[in-house]
Amino acid sequence: MKPVVSAALAAALLAAPPALAFDYGSMAKADLGVGANLNGAVPFPADNAWNTDISGAPVDPRSDRIIASIGRDVGLHPDFGAGTYAGAIIGIPYVVVAGAQPPVAIHFKAYRDQSDPGPYPVPPDAPIEGSKPGGGKFGGDRHVLVIDKDANRLYEMFAAFPRAGGGWNAASGAVFHLDSDNVRPTAKPGWTSADAAGLPIFPGLVRYDEVSAGLIPHALRFTVTRSRRAYVSPATHWASSDPSHDLPPMGMRVRLKAAYVIPAGFSPQTKAILRALKTYGMFVADNGSSWFLSGAPDDRWNNSRLVDELRQVTGANFEVVQMGKIHR
Repeated sequence: MKPVVSAALAAALLAAPPALAFDYGSMAKADLGVGANLNGAVPFPADNAWNTDISGAPVDPRSDRIIASIGRDVGLHPDFGAGTYAGAIIGIPYVVVAGAQPPVAIHFKAYRDQSDPGPYPVPPDAPIEGSKPGGGKFGGDRHVLVIDKDANRLYEMFAAFPRAGGGWNAASGAVFHLDSDNVRPTAKPGWTSADAAGLPIFPGLVRYDEVSAGLIPHALRFTVTRSRRAYVSPATHWASSDPSHDLPPMGMRVRLKAAYVIPAGFSPQTKAILRALKTYGMFVADNGSSWFLSGAPDDRWNNSRLVDELRQVTGANFEVVQMGKIHR
């Protein structure tokens, strides 16, 4: 299915360098390996919520109050980059495998009842979020993301640790169908995933292969310091005890206002990110630092330029897209 092209998306296409032809719902074109180029492959069908153009959608009536709770004067921050910070990689890594990748046992701990059972085709050396290339202990969320390009499946784990005898331990895990709008058939309302909101992580990452092609064809993922004890579709889980209606529920989508003018002097990479935020927006996916934008590590990122440019785009430049049913 071809997506409807709005005026905003048409303008983004004209402003962007020539981009790859996108292949929605099929990972067949993706390369193999850690941080692999997807070559225009896009998770989920074109009509999926992640790939929907929301540039013309109504603004939520509580937009101003919710944006204020996140931080009107706080700038965007790239939670990804090149190299390391405090010895650890910057961002959430992923690996693309073929259908022949051997499945291994996954031993779930904290959220076993809300996890999709294994086995998962996770390589023994799969990259772990927060890992240190030079070795040494590390903590954090320890996400592991694996895309099976042949089966069109995404496997994600939270708090993942490889077992000495093979397989993995994890607090939780989820399997997403990348070729379907029924993205996680086994999930029930209220279930978490490897992410607090119950969402998949990988589809919302900023990746260098997409920004270098000039256009990100999907919504992104970000975190907030304080969230509501509620969620809206496509999220399935909340991670807060605060019922305040002025706080963002998990799964809430914001977009960069149409009136915001992207500075001509910004780098092509930042421009691609901001065009995506105007056209597709970004979902509240987890608790963390406010306006932290998730992405994959890549040594081609220019860290200082990304930070300097994105922090100039503040909460006041965003608005909340009208929410559907709020689950409490």
